[in-house]
Amino acid sequence: MMNTKTTQLLALITAAVGFMACHSPQEQSSQHTVPSELSVSPADFAAEVDGDSVKLYTLTNGTATAAITNYGARVVSLLVPDKNGELIDVVLGYKDLNAYRDPDDGFYGAVVGRYGNRIAKGQFELEGQSYQLEINNGPNSLHGGTNGFFQKVWEVKHVTDSSLELNYVSPDGDAGYPGTLDATIVYTLTSDNGLEIAYRATTDKTTVVNLTNHSYFNLSGEGDSTILDHLLTIRADGYTPVDETLIPTGEIASVENTPFDFRQPTAIGARIDTADAQLVLGKGYDHNFVLKKDPGLQLVATVESPKTGIVMDILTEEPGLQFYSGNFMDNVQNAKGGKTYGYRSAFCLETQHFPDSPNQPGFPSTVLEPNAEYHTRTVYRFR
Repeated sequence: MMNTKTTQLLALITAAVGFMACHSPQEQSSQHTVPSELSVSPADFAAEVDGDSVKLYTLTNGTATAAITNYGARVVSLLVPDKNGELIDVVLGYKDLNAYRDPDDGFYGAVVGRYGNRIAKGQFELEGQSYQLEINNGPNSLHGGTNGFFQKVWEVKHVTDSSLELNYVSPDGDAGYPGTLDATIVYTLTSDNGLEIAYRATTDKTTVVNLTNHSYFNLSGEGDSTILDHLLTIRADGYTPVDETLIPTGEIASVENTPFDFRQPTAIGARIDTADAQLVLGKGYDHNFVLKKDPGLQLVATVESPKTGIVMDILTEEPGLQFYSGNFMDNVQNAKGGKTYGYRSAFCLETQHFPDSPNQPGFPSTVLEPNAEYHTRTVYRFR
């Protein structure tokens, strides 16, 4: 016979087990207290879009905190400690879901695809067949077209305190691309303050794919007026020059004795306004760097803010890195915390295969066949 205390203990255990059984990991995570440092509210991201549920998910490793929405698989906020231990939000973003749904939102924080970056005239040939993509950047297709992955509601497959798995199935012919593409993104906050992004995809028909994340960073804190004082290092001996529509010419040019030489730490603004023809075309930096690396996950770039002391290392398995210096930012409204983002107040460092690779046989291939799996990892690590 059980005594009264034993009976009470068993009742408490049974109740706890019952609660856990009735609540999935996704639901448990959504009950966590949102850090007071976040300048966005989950309530402003909770909505139905085309019948699918959108939410804001908060990840933490005990030190850093990331807020990610399944609308466009976007990083909305990323809090990391500065040199004094104060948490600083280093990713730019909007205050609510409605602002992200604007078709001219600028891809803030999004996973872009099926093809990150530009494809000339939105056209390519594959296995003897011609394909026409959506045009949304002058004469070219950019980041998957007018309604790419950045405007899709991704299905939440699994969520824990520190990770979020998202899935989107892009149907055959979506935005002009061949094949049904089944894409999965896993965001993980690692124990060493890295935001790891793991990409996987399969197809039922030969296609092209090039996924990347389009977060805008300011290591002095989102809303700070400039990134021109940030010190940037890129492990690249070459880059891909572009034409007047920002499509690569096919050449791989040396960075030696050019404003594109970031092999040693250099302020972003040190040479950005020189009369270099490539900088004039891009109105600053908007170029793909050919990374000097071996296969596998390796350190390829480092950025440091002299104001906060925050250092960001970028590790990737990709062969290229698009450096964009915020040249087209201008009085961006509806930002977090009631802020406005100005000219060159953020930078993007997008790990990738090269722009226009489907039309450039000399570039690394972006072709994915039905019997293969696309998989790649990138880590933005803070210290």
